[in-house]
Amino acid sequence: MRILLLGGTTEARRLAGLVAGEHTVITSLAGRTTDPLRPAGELRIGGFGGVDGLAGYLRDRDVDVVVDATHPFAATMSGHAVLACAAVGVPLLVVRRPGWTAGPGDEWHRVASLDAAAALLPRLGRRVFLTTGRQGIAAFAGLDECWFLARSVEPPTGVTPRNLEVLLDRGPFTVDGERELLVRHRAEVLVTKDSGGPAAKLVAARELGVPVLMVDRPAAPDAPLVSTADAAVTWLRALGR
Repeated sequence: MRILLLGGTTEARRLAGLVAGEHTVITSLAGRTTDPLRPAGELRIGGFGGVDGLAGYLRDRDVDVVVDATHPFAATMSGHAVLACAAVGVPLLVVRRPGWTAGPGDEWHRVASLDAAAALLPRLGRRVFLTTGRQGIAAFAGLDECWFLARSVEPPTGVTPRNLEVLLDRGPFTVDGERELLVRHRAEVLVTKDSGGPAAKLVAARELGVPVLMVDRPAAPDAPLVSTADAAVTWLRALGR
């Protein structure tokens, strides 16, 4: 079976490692980082050219199934996958790790978008730990009254807030490390997107009483959905019978 794996997440890399010896796996990455972690199997980097381009790729490469294991906020790519798979008649599976849920001691403020987060932010705090990824930084560019510590894998491009310090780092992160970071920079609020997965920063924020401004994820695509790489393997094996 030839699998096109739309990747970029921990689940995608794990899935590629689990099935590469059993099937032909082509992992596609958007190319937003210059040094991505390489998965098992074949790797392609870059876009497809919209829905028609992806549909053409599926035909040209005789793809049997597409697995969308992109970031939960990669809504455009996920929407293209749904339409292209329907046009070509190729099955689609979506892998999405569960989102985060507030617990006792958490002070979370959920919003629907980065723009909504920027509108609410000054009422919650002026010293901000921003962990929305480099593409989300521009939404906060007009908030001159706030100071930002923005963490990303690569430097941001385009417009950025006036008072910005950039921390280049890649996870996984520890609770002790996140706590020290929040304390050292006197962070008054944490801004993040509900991407799910390990949440050391959320634990540290809870322990320190730092409020969290949480951007809700888009709705999952209309396709079969699993939450782990292991569950995706089970689905693929059932499909191949």
